Order: sequence, then C-alpha cells, then structure tokens
Amino acid sequence: MSSDHPIPASGPLSGLRVIEMGSFIAGPFCGQLLADLGADVIKIEPPRKGDAMREWGAARKNGETLWWSVIARNKRSLALDLRGAEGQKVVSALLGHADILVENFRPGTLEKWGLAPDSLMARNPRLIVARVSGFGQTGPWAGRTGFGAIAEAMAGLRHLGGFADRPPVRTGLSVGDSLAGMFTCIGVLAALHERDKSGQGQVVDVGITDAVLAISESILAEFSATGAVRGRTGTSLPRIAPSNIYPVAGDGWVLIAANGDAIFRRLARAMGQPALCDDPRFATHMARGDNQQVLDQIIADWTARHTESALLALMEDHAIPAGPICTAADVHANPHFRARGAVVDIPTQRFGSLTMQGVVPRLSRTPGAIRWDGPQLGEHTDQILGSLGYGGHDIEALRAKGTI
Repeated sequence: MSSDHPIPASGPLSGLRVIEMGSFIAGPFCGQLLADLGADVIKIEPPRKGDAMREWGAARKNGETLWWSVIARNKRSLALDLRGAEGQKVVSALLGHADILVENFRPGTLEKWGLAPDSLMARNPRLIVARVSGFGQTGPWAGRTGFGAIAEAMAGLRHLGGFADRPPVRTGLSVGDSLAGMFTCIGVLAALHERDKSGQGQVVDVGITDAVLAISESILAEFSATGAVRGRTGTSLPRIAPSNIYPVAGDGWVLIAANGDAIFRRLARAMGQPALCDDPRFATHMARGDNQQVLDQIIADWTARHTESALLALMEDHAIPAGPICTAADVHANPHFRARGAVVDIPTQRFGSLTMQGVVPRLSRTPGAIRWDGPQLGEHTDQILGSLGYGGHDIEALRAKGTI
C-alpha cells in the first residue's frame, strides 16, 4: 500500500531526510520533534506488528490507542525487516542519501547488522548518526538493557518524587525518555550546524541516564560540597517559600509561587496581612525558607476560604504567579493554549478530529506544523522503495519473503 500525504513540509528543517530506527519513546520522540519542524522522517517498523508504540496508551478508541497518532505524526512508515540481509540492503541505500539516522537500539545492534556508524559515514560522509540508549554507547553499563524508568531511578530522579515518609513515585509521564529525545534533537541540530562548516557528519551519543542527570540542578554539587543529599519534599520546594499548592473552598488546589521578596509583599497585601512582611520569620528569603511549614499553613488557612475562581482573580489583580492544577480536560478547553496553537485539533482518517499538543518551539518566519497523524503500518513502503529504484516486481518479491 502506498499513499502521498497532500501537505508538503515547509518548516525550517524541510529538505532534510531522517531515517528513524527503533521503538518506544526516546528515539521516536526525537524523530517527532524533527518531523514537526519539517524534516522528512522515514519511520522503519517491523513488517508484521509494527512499532510497539502502536499498542501503548491506556485509553483506546475503536480498539486503537491514541499515542501513536502523536509520536508518529508527520512521519512516513516503511515496514522493513532489519534483521535480514535484504532489509539491511534497503536501509543502507536509504542512508546513503539521508542526512540523519536516529536509532535507539541496544549498543552494538547496528554493528551486528553491518550498519556501524563508521561504515555508514564512509559511504555518506555527511550523515549524522544519533544514538539513544539507556546508558550511552560507552562505559561499563553500555551494554545493559535500559528503559526510561530505569534511568530515572538510577540517575536520581525517582528518589526525589513523592513524600519523605512514603516510597518514591513516578510522575505521570515518561520524563526520562522524553528528555533523552529532546537532548538528542539538540545534538542533531548542533551537528547540522557544524556540518555546514566542515561538510562532515558525526555521531551524537545520548544515554537516557545522561539526559536525566543533565536536568538534576545542583544536587550533585550540593552533595560534593556539603554531603547533603536532597530528598523527597512532596508538594513544596525545599527552602523556597512560599511555593506550594494550597486548598480552595469546596474542592481543588491552586499553586501559588510567591517566593521572591517583592512578590511575597504583594501576596501579604492580597491576604490582608501586610504585617507578615515585617515578621522576622518571613521578612527575608532565608527566613521564609527556615519557617516554610508555618508560612504554608498560614497561607493555606487563608486560601481555603476562597473559591478557586475568586482566588485566581485576586492573584492576577496583585500580579502573583498562580494557577490551578489542571487535568487533560482542563488543558483541552484552555483558551490560551488554543489561541497560541499549543493545543490543536487535526483531522485524522481513523479518529475524526483529534486534539493533541502543538509544535514547540514556535518560529516566526518558518514555523513547524502537524501535517498528518501517525501513519498506518507500511503506508509509505511502496512509495519509498520506488524512490530507491525498486520496481513493482521487486517490491512484490520483498513482500512475499516477509522483508516488507
């Protein structure tokens, strides 16, 4: 089966070809970001079952999950068995004219298939090979199987999630995988810029553990200098006050972040308690950190007497950063997100109009776009093979062998 999508790429990366190999989230999220910005991303999937992400996601419609529609948007699907010699021949031909390869197999897999980066770049010196794995391509743990959840645990993120008197928790999203995809995308863009000067490609190596460590703020420096190990602090930021969630009348919570001195003065006035600013327990940033729990209780007692809408209006009137704790339904209806294109509705063949997050970042002159949702398995196989010079009989022969 083949089809041509009617919407041509027009973003800043249009004209670049990306070959995406691998499954799950980290590598494919990098591919999603590149495709959103206009790159032609060819997603290679196993011919029979396709990418594992076709089955991921809790909610289903018409028996199908929705995650694939997001993470594979703007991509073309090539159903190809990479474990056989004929499939490897096809991908070698693709990579001979590609700009970027994104793969997230276990280290050594490309080499086993005769697709080592050195040999690929010998044939195509401009090729950028982006490799995502649990622990990176080097080091004593490089060969270990690693998912994002394992990386979050081993790089210290999970230790920080939740309350001190309870077991560590995960956030509701695959943070480690997505961070790895983002850092891989950054690496690819940096390599593209360098290639403009040298004419040479290179390898971009990202471990999911590396990505989690990269956003770990000062926790390593704190331990190194003082021996302090940051722990779980629930809903608050340690020694940053006030910055917490506070109850509202009826049901629900509002997050208020008024930890700066000037903002705290405005909050105290909004509360009708300007004397809080003169109280030595709360007069300075350090003092508020020392008395965080006491201050949080004072604020919570006050917010609980207000409805969510009244409290948020008061915070806006006094220029105090605040916001409700939103569900997916709230985000779906948010007029600001809609106006900015951060939440968009796109037409799909399988689900009708489907809402998803928009393209980030926003570029003023050459913006990215969502041109279509995740493709059917092998939807573009014939089209892509035809572009490589395979005739109809050749394609049918590959299909008969199970290569495609």
